Amino acid sequence: MTAPTPASPAAQPGNVLDPFPTWNFKLIVDKIAEGHFTEISGLGVKVERISYREAGNNAVVRAVPGRVTYSSVTLRYGLTASPEMWDWLTTAVQGRVDRRTAHILLLDPSGINEVMRWTLNNAWVEQWHGAVLDAMSHELAIETLVLAHEGLQRVTNSGRTAPQA
Repeated sequence: MTAPTPASPAAQPGNVLDPFPTWNFKLIVDKIAEGHFTEISGLGVKVERISYREAGNNAVVRAVPGRVTYSSVTLRYGLTASPEMWDWLTTAVQGRVDRRTAHILLLDPSGINEVMRWTLNNAWVEQWHGAVLDAMSHELAIETLVLAHEGLQRVTNSGRTAPQA
C-alpha cells in the first residue's frame, strides 16, 4: 500500500486562492514577432455524445464519446504597420495554408510570470475582419483574426502538462 499524496497548499482548509485575472496575457505565434492583442476568445473543445441502446435492454440509453471538435479562437489586436498578421492570412487566401503553433499565456497580476499556457496545434487563419473606421470616434483601430486549429494542450505554472484535448 502506498502512502497518500500530500495535498497541495491550495487544497488545505482555510487557504483561499484568488482566480487569475483575465487582463494579463500574451500570444506567441511561430514567425510573428509583433502583436498588440487586446482580446482572445473562443478556447473550447467539444466531444460529441453518441447515444445507443444495448441489445435486449431498450429501457437504458448508453452514451459514449464520439468525434472531438475544437472551437475557433478569435484574436483582436491593435492595427499597426506590421504586415505579419496580414501575410499569414494571405497564405490561406492563396490556398497555401501556413500551419503554426500558437501559445496563449496567462500571466500573474504583475504581468511578468506565466501561470498557465494553452497551445494551439497546427493553427491557421480562417477569417479576418478589418477595423471599424469612424471619423467621430476616439477609439483604437482593432482588427479581428480567427484561427482554426487541430488540438489544444494546457500547461500550468507547475510544469504539469495536461493530456492533449
